[in-house]
Amino acid sequence: MKRRNFIKNASLTGAGIAVGTALVSCAENTSKEKKAIANSTIKATLPLVIATWHVINATAKAMEILQAGGNALDAVEQGCMVEEANEKGQSVGKGGLPDRDGNVTLDACIMDEHGNCGSVVYLQNITHAVSVARKVMEDTPHVMLAGEGAKQFAVSKGFKLEDLLTEASTEAWEKWKVEAKYKPIINIENHDTIGMLAIDKNGDISGACTTSGLAYKMKGRVGDSPIIGSGLFIDNNVGGAVATGLGEEVIKTVGSFLIVELMRQGKTPQEACEEAVSRILEKQISKPDFQVAYLATNKKGEIGSYSIHKGFTYTQYKNNLNQNIASKAVY
Repeated sequence: MKRRNFIKNASLTGAGIAVGTALVSCAENTSKEKKAIANSTIKATLPLVIATWHVINATAKAMEILQAGGNALDAVEQGCMVEEANEKGQSVGKGGLPDRDGNVTLDACIMDEHGNCGSVVYLQNITHAVSVARKVMEDTPHVMLAGEGAKQFAVSKGFKLEDLLTEASTEAWEKWKVEAKYKPIINIENHDTIGMLAIDKNGDISGACTTSGLAYKMKGRVGDSPIIGSGLFIDNNVGGAVATGLGEEVIKTVGSFLIVELMRQGKTPQEACEEAVSRILEKQISKPDFQVAYLATNKKGEIGSYSIHKGFTYTQYKNNLNQNIASKAVY
């Protein structure tokens, strides 16, 4: 080979190596930049609080805990306590609508980032059922306590006994007895659950559910809200989900657990919520006359919600904005 051609070929080869190295370096930098942007986006959404229905005071309290450096478990408990003490809500805690016999009975559960959980069902005369559920989780070897046993445990832990049936709820119950109709009304009687999820500054997720259950239910009825996997499920490696609406239908498909598992498989929170609703609808012969809605978040702070019928809303507090948002729906 002539010296001139050798130099020419060597120059081209060197240029190719230089260009190739530059391209690899550029690709690596781009990848690092994308990862950095993704991480900064996630951090920008944290801390995060979401809850079923219009409960801006509850999410505000939860966010107050998180912004002060508190953990997600404390946030969801104290956030739910706001609604439990709200007598005007008539869907949870004091002032909740009673069963057909006039008794206010409460169900609640709570779950932390480690997978620990506690639950109470058919609890009477104790306003803050979610806090009793946390005590079950932390102070007993059990997951669930029911009825009189749950009440006795609560009293032993210092909870105050009180009459939960308010004047407004009594009037509503008396009116119902005259009409004697036992049928869920979409987005009214089914507005029976406050489900809350929070992600703290460390990226840890916790959740809680609290409810007075379906209005004018049969004595002893328990819905999905206190059942881990149905009304609530958390996996700190994946995300969390909560449910509201007709609990019997949520239980049949173990809805919240299903959503978290779908997110584990790679679905977004929105896709997972939609799939969970479709699992309910595929068993219906015609358009259902009941409501079920789901709310979920993954570890990235991405949010999804979906309901059978329009009318379900959720409250979202992130990036210093506390707002109520209408959910997407099938019908």
